[in-house]
Amino acid sequence: MSQELLEKAKARKASFSADQSDPLKPHAGKVAIVTGACGGIGRATAEKLHADGAIVVGMDINPAITENLQGEGLSGVVCDITDDAALEAAVDQVVADHGGLDIVVANAGIFKSGEYIDVLGDSWDLHMKINLTATQRFLRFSIPYLKEGIDASIIIIGSRNFSAPGPGAAAYSVTKAGVTQLARVAALELAPFGVRVNTLHPDAVFDTEIWTEEALKKSADRYGMTVQEYKTKNLLRTEIKSTDIALMVSTVAGPAFKATTGAQIPIDGGNDRVI
Repeated sequence: MSQELLEKAKARKASFSADQSDPLKPHAGKVAIVTGACGGIGRATAEKLHADGAIVVGMDINPAITENLQGEGLSGVVCDITDDAALEAAVDQVVADHGGLDIVVANAGIFKSGEYIDVLGDSWDLHMKINLTATQRFLRFSIPYLKEGIDASIIIIGSRNFSAPGPGAAAYSVTKAGVTQLARVAALELAPFGVRVNTLHPDAVFDTEIWTEEALKKSADRYGMTVQEYKTKNLLRTEIKSTDIALMVSTVAGPAFKATTGAQIPIDGGNDRVI
């Protein structure tokens, strides 16, 4: 963070007028960053925030991000979020290019199933590095600008595993519990600055890269279900898609949730273990 960029963000906020916003585009005039935005939840979220008026920069380690997110006010940047210097430079560049920062969505993460506590090796460290530590760094580099943001909002993408973990996902479940706690503390610390911090807890979003046909079939077989039954094994018997998460992200970052911070919102179709 540079003082020059911080002053730039302050000046932008001072000149912003709510009268300039479009009621049909609740994020008009805002600037957003979404991590892990090359595909799945991240890409859907970036596209939804953009459709709702925001200038959006998606970050991902996958070089395809630059092709997947293109358009006026929508772009992708290659960034390894575990590289502190690269991540800080990427956040600073967004502010340099667009004048400020108002919405950040910490979505990037990894998940490897079948990893039990007694067999976890380097994968434990990798989960911690990507899912938890990189999220803290992302917030650290973003918060000075968010304090000068317009209706600033932080959205953490958690997981149903936070409150209802399952066997074979030890590292993932622990990191999602960690980012949830991080979000709670951030909500307490940032409320005096008008920055809202909320966590969304999806479950089994199947239109993402980790859910290959093989993985779906294997999981469904374990429950003695068809793939379609497995996709809708929640209480509402509904399939959760990336666009459902994206819609909730945009809504929580918008005026409908202007008085909400520190919330944990499930997007799981209803789970008896969570309820």
